[in-house]
Amino acid sequence: MSYDLIVIGTGPGGYVGAIRAAQLGMKVAVVEKRKTHGGTCLNIGCIPSKALLHASELFDEAGHGFQALGIEVPAPQLNLKQMMVHKQETVDANVNGVAFLMKKHKIDQHFGRGAITAPGKVSVTAEDGKVTEIEAKAIVIATGSEVTPLPGVAIDEKQIVSSEGALELGKVPSKMVVIGAGVIGLELGSVWRRLGAEVHVVEYLDRILPGMDAEVAKQFQRILGKQGMTFQLGSKVTGAKTSKKGVSLTVEPAAGGEAQTIEAEVVLVAIGRRPYTEGLGLETVGVAMERGRVVIDDHFKTNVPGIYAIGDVVRGPMLAHKAEDEGIAVAEIIAGKAGHVNYDCIPGVVYTYPEVATVGKSEEDLKAAGVAYSVGKFPFTANGRARANRATDGFVKVLADATTDKVLGVHIVGAGAGEMIHEAVVLMEFGGSAEDLGRSTHAHPTMSEAVKEAALAVDKRAIHM
Repeated sequence: MSYDLIVIGTGPGGYVGAIRAAQLGMKVAVVEKRKTHGGTCLNIGCIPSKALLHASELFDEAGHGFQALGIEVPAPQLNLKQMMVHKQETVDANVNGVAFLMKKHKIDQHFGRGAITAPGKVSVTAEDGKVTEIEAKAIVIATGSEVTPLPGVAIDEKQIVSSEGALELGKVPSKMVVIGAGVIGLELGSVWRRLGAEVHVVEYLDRILPGMDAEVAKQFQRILGKQGMTFQLGSKVTGAKTSKKGVSLTVEPAAGGEAQTIEAEVVLVAIGRRPYTEGLGLETVGVAMERGRVVIDDHFKTNVPGIYAIGDVVRGPMLAHKAEDEGIAVAEIIAGKAGHVNYDCIPGVVYTYPEVATVGKSEEDLKAAGVAYSVGKFPFTANGRARANRATDGFVKVLADATTDKVLGVHIVGAGAGEMIHEAVVLMEFGGSAEDLGRSTHAHPTMSEAVKEAALAVDKRAIHM
């Protein structure tokens, strides 16, 4: 079977790239090792976690927030089994939607493990052992990433779980220790904290959310602390022992020192993800790798002609929407068009409550680059809609070039931050200034007014502060 393009992996990057290529008139095939499309994101990552985040948020609100609004209801009862049904229905709807899109765009689907046997040639081994050989003018590697293991802490997906196991727990643990204070650890930790678990986070660095703006991370940690989550920063887990009673973790100061033991019913290992390239045959065809990632140029080409790569297996943030944009770009490039991704304008969101959303540079980035900048900040405590919604935690920060006023970064901690960030993304895509944002009319009363006020604050002219 011969194609114009074969895409290996149908996560957000792979399936979006395949659809765009089909729209451009290519004959396309996809290879997927799972039984369903959507990759980690739709099956065991972004989508199911958001279903549980939303459900647990409503459970927590009903139990602790209704009374202040004048809503008197009995204490809510958790039906974890039904909550998991909601999660699975959400997953099924999404993966079935992708399968429909594959048929709609006449994309051939090959289920099994794909391996590149030579430039332009892919071997697909199905679950029953049957091997199918296919070929194409171009191949895109879009195989995503997998959980990074932690030496000395063996994941069994029962007592010591990865992000996948944390989405499948049969009951709420009395105590959960989360190893890693990044996005995944904080999101899943917050789910189980809301449902009744005591949650303790152990992080190797001296801060949470590594890579994000430090002021944002500091205030966010205080907010999570008020909610009941506890943190042990500057600490490393060196071992774990399981028993019928639970898990005993050995924890030491990251800088060295006396070890201590922490007990938990469940431990979540969330120290990050690593590119998944196992069994792809990259060594066979000589695809260059660097620190586990596939090396590409500015047009997603590897060093082997006709082989491209996108998403988590290449450089840049491991984000589904970054992979999607790369999938579209690589399809357009292969079709002879000008595909492009602006890596300075890729937002990132932590889907806790409140949310954290960011785009562009942090203060630490700008200081390291020697860029002179101005800062505008506005707290949600001064926003009328936030007061009405009892959602006053957090703030908006706008960073602008001190000379040109061009917006270089926007950071938000607050309810709905993941939706609010996109006006900053659009502004930055067009090279807009803080004044442009501050002069744009925002409906009143809305949470988004805080974004406008933060932009006005860059020039020290916020109105409501």
